[in-house]
This record gives sequence, C-alpha cells and structure tokens, in this order.
Amino acid sequence: MSDEALDTGVPCTAETPDPRRWRILAVTLVVGFMSLLDVTIVNVAIPSIQEGLDSSASTVQWVVSGYALAFGLTLVAGGRLGDAYGRRRLMLGGLVGFVLSSAAVGLAPTAELVIVARLLQGAAAGLLTPQSSGLIQELFSGSERGRAFGYFGLTVSIASAAGPLLGGLIIAAAGPELGWRLLFLINVPIGLVAMVAVARLVPPPDDGASPDRIDVAGAVLLGLSVLCLLYPLVSIEAGRRLPLVLLVGVPLFAYAFGRWERRLVRRGHSPLLDLDLLRRLPGYGSGMLIGTLYFTGFTGVFLTASVWLQDSRDVSALHAGLLLTPFAAGSAISSPLAGRFVNRVGRPLTVVAIAAMMAAVAAAAAIGPGRTTPELAWAFAPFLFLAGLGGGAVVSPNITLTLSEVPPRMGGAAGGALQTGQRIGSSIGAALLMTVYQVVAADQGGDAGFRTALATALAVLSLALAAAVVAWRTARRTPVAA
Repeated sequence: MSDEALDTGVPCTAETPDPRRWRILAVTLVVGFMSLLDVTIVNVAIPSIQEGLDSSASTVQWVVSGYALAFGLTLVAGGRLGDAYGRRRLMLGGLVGFVLSSAAVGLAPTAELVIVARLLQGAAAGLLTPQSSGLIQELFSGSERGRAFGYFGLTVSIASAAGPLLGGLIIAAAGPELGWRLLFLINVPIGLVAMVAVARLVPPPDDGASPDRIDVAGAVLLGLSVLCLLYPLVSIEAGRRLPLVLLVGVPLFAYAFGRWERRLVRRGHSPLLDLDLLRRLPGYGSGMLIGTLYFTGFTGVFLTASVWLQDSRDVSALHAGLLLTPFAAGSAISSPLAGRFVNRVGRPLTVVAIAAMMAAVAAAAAIGPGRTTPELAWAFAPFLFLAGLGGGAVVSPNITLTLSEVPPRMGGAAGGALQTGQRIGSSIGAALLMTVYQVVAADQGGDAGFRTALATALAVLSLALAAAVVAWRTARRTPVAA
C-alpha cells in the first residue's frame, strides 16, 4: 500500500493491506499506553509528592488534575492535525514534547514547576493519543479493524487499571522520595525508543499533497468549551469551588463552536469537526454518549478505591495496587475477544458487558466494605476481576461501533472527540465519587463512604446501560450504510 493512499484518507482494503500494519499498531499502542498510564499512575504517589515537595494536598492534586485538563484540551485539535499533516509528524512531535516534559516533571525542584511540566506533558499526550485511532481507521478494515480496536481498548483498560500497581511497585522499590520522580523519568527511555520505532515504521505524509487549512478559531472555541467544563471539575478535586462559575461558559462556547463549524462547511472550508456529518452517522453520537457515561461511572472507582484502601485500611501503595490489579487482568482477557466478535454481535455486546460490570460492582459494594484487610483478597479483588471482564468488552467494541462509519479523513478528529468525551467523563467521575466518598466518610466512616461511592458509580453506569439499549434498538431500525 502506498503512502499516498494512507495520507489521502483512502482506507486499507482486504486486497491491499499494508504488510507492516500490525507492527505499526504495536508501536502506536505502546505510545498510547505510556500517555494514558500517566493519568492514573500518580494516584498512589500523591502522599509521596506532597511530602517530598513540602506542599499542600490541594496543590499536589493539580499534579493529577492538570495533566487530565491539558490532555482533554488538545485531543480534538491533535487528531485534526494528524488528519491534515500526517500521523508520523504528530507522533514524533508529540513524543519530543512528552519526553522533555516528563524529564522536567521528574527533575523539578518545586511543586509549581512540577504542575507546569505536567500541563505540558498532558498537552503532548493529547497530540499523541488520537493518532492511534486515526491509524487504525486508515490501516485496517472489516474484521481486522475490530481486532485492532480490541487491542486499543485493551490498552485503555490496562493503562487505567495498572497505573496504581506500577506506581506502587516503583515507589516500593526506590523509596518515596526518589520513587515518585522515577514515575515520570521512566518515560524518557521508553519515549526515545518509541520515537525510533515511529520514524522507521509509521508511513510519512504525501509531500505532494496540500494539507487542509487548520480551523484555528474552531479549535479555540472548542478548547474554551472544554476548559470551562474541565477546569471547575479539577478545581473541585483540589478543594476549590469558585471556578464553578465558569460552567456558564460551556453552553455559550459550545453554541459558538457549532455555529462556526457549520459556517465553514457552508463556505466550502474544512472544519475542525464536521458536526453535521457526524450527526448523520447513526452510531457516532450514541457511541460518544455511552463512552462518556461509562468512563464517568467507573474511572473514579480506581481513585476512590486507592484512597479508601490507603486511608481507611492503612495499606501501602503497593498493596493497594495489587488489590486493584484484577481489573486489568479481566480486561486483558475480554478486550481482544470482544474486538474479534464485535462485528458479528454488534451493540448487544456492550449492553451485556455493562450489565455484567454493574453486577460485579454491586457485589463488591455489598461484600467488600466492612471486611478486614486480609479478607479483601477474596471479598473485593475477585469482583474487580469480573468487572474487568465486563469493562474490557465495553471499551473496544464501543470504539469500533462508534467510528465504524467515520471517513478515514476524519478519523483522527472524530477519535479525538470520542476520547475527549472519555476524559471529560473521567474527570466528572473522579470529582463526583471522591466528593461522595469524603462527605459520607467524614460522617459515617471510610467503609460507608466507599460503599456510597460505589452506589453512585452504579447509578451512572445504569445511564450508560440505558444509552446502550437505546443505541441497540436504534441500530436495529436503521439500515447500515455501505
């Protein structure tokens, strides 16, 4: 397959597949794993960072929240830049920024410099992550695309669940003072190796092609919309309430963004995100809603569980990570299998998977809290394994079904928008579940707080289940486009 075919948005066909496509996928998944891992790996390191930098808990919380904020702000723009200028250029540029900012975080002498470097690191990750879904759209088709997205969903699930364990292992091995810095410095050698692999394997853009003009105004308006939503959420996690007034800007900037994008389309220009085209794709909007609600309902469980285990049960960061690891194990089993069968089963797969996850979370809430710490190995961790089986069969099939009809020329921007919804959902879920946990725990104790937080997660997951059922029924009534 020629590089021109890749860069003009022509999807791979069964007759002309790129023989390097699986090796390219492996490289992009390593890059995606590294950027997504940094969302959760620092959760268990917050006490060590606070002590090492002699700063307040609210200040250190920005080490976690600032990364998520910058990550969410740049996803759509990063995907659109990849669509226009080529995946390799964006991946190499993003890796340079990610490696340098990771080194800056690990070597920073003050909390303020750590936060600035984490913001830059998150922005670089936002440039990197959409290129994975864009490359899958370009390189794979048919059942192979489902398998590829299955591995991508596996990467998302394992990166989210394995962060606390890897963070705990590194801190236990190197000690609190050096350990939290190694969490970031370890990205440097991995990123350098990834840069070499990307330069050798990922096809370059067609130098003869004229890239579309980038919609800068649209990127600014969408960025302001996301900022007005995410900044108050991450501020709540840091104990600040005043930024909540920015929420009034969300509908204003979102409305302005929609009008501007439609205006560009009417004038024959390329928008940042063709909203009318995506609205006409029956599975895209419903898939975004399902993904956002799923990440809202479950991602915050990891942060809340980590805090509950370390505060209420006084276990180490490593012990907490080990108790949370079964979710990653379950996802590792179900994600590739779900990717293989999603084209045959369709949306019912996500319906069953969300229902299974809800049953596992309900069992964990009923049985886990109230047990002694040694009993958690059988009263809590096994239910996380079952939840991982369900979760692995949610993420990859939903990505496949959501992007199945998106033209490859929009694969990066559409994938970036999908992942922006996931980042927004993760931030909302973390703020919501942690607030519920802290309020109830202060009055009734940590076990009651954690049980209530899990009940809140179930309420949100029930909305994701309802959205999946509606999408299933709609898909049955809507003819699938060729």
